[in-house]
Amino acid sequence: MNQNRIIEHPVLGNLENKKTITFTYDQKVLQGYEGDTIASALLANGIRLLRVHEQSGAPRGIYCNIGHCFECRMTVNEMSGVRACLTELKEDMVIESGKIQPLPFSKTTSVDELPRTYAEFTTKCQSHKEEGTHV
Repeated sequence: MNQNRIIEHPVLGNLENKKTITFTYDQKVLQGYEGDTIASALLANGIRLLRVHEQSGAPRGIYCNIGHCFECRMTVNEMSGVRACLTELKEDMVIESGKIQPLPFSKTTSVDELPRTYAEFTTKCQSHKEEGTHV
C-alpha cells in the first residue's frame, strides 16, 4: 500500500503515525490511512480506473481531484454518485466502482422527474435508499 505514496512529508507528516483503515472496493479488502480520501486510498492501492463513461464506456479515473469534474463518481455504502476525491475514507466503507448509469436526459427519464433543487435530490436519494433502489 505504501509503494504509491509519499511516506514522509513536512506538511503531511509521517505515515507511520497514521491509523490504518480497512475498506472494501469491488468486493476486495484494501487498506488506507486516516485522513485519506477514497481517491487517495485507491491510488495508493494501485487502482486508477474508477468508472466508465455513461455513453461510450470509456475508462474514467481521477481528473481534477478537487470535486469540479465529477469523473470520480462511485457508489459508497449503497449511495451512488459519491465523489471519491472529496469523501474521506472511513472504517469498513463498501465502495463500488462506477457502473454505467443512465444519462439524466435519456429517453427513459422525463425532465419532470428530475430534482430541481438539492433538497429534492437528497429527499429522492433517501426515499430510494429506504426502498432499496438506486436513484
